[in-house]
Amino acid sequence: MDPTREGGEVMIETILEVYFDYDFLKVDGFDEAIIGIDDSSMRLIYSCSKIIEILKEDMSEEDAIEHFEYNIKGGWVGEKTPIFCIDNFY
Repeated sequence: MDPTREGGEVMIETILEVYFDYDFLKVDGFDEAIIGIDDSSMRLIYSCSKIIEILKEDMSEEDAIEHFEYNIKGGWVGEKTPIFCIDNFY
């Protein structure tokens, strides 16, 4: 069973409960792609393949990959910028 799919946003809810005293920077609309946190930097970790799958609901795979690479993964918003785990080589 995939805990990020069970009830939609279980992973982020669990992280926020356990680490209630930390502020995390989230990528809007992609809570289901969260797979964990880096406990040394306290940054959220997102699954690249899950983000691509979510994007493919509204665009082609090629457009989804391009959008992810340039608009999501390529963005730096400070030291709390999320980590993107390459978990499937697309």
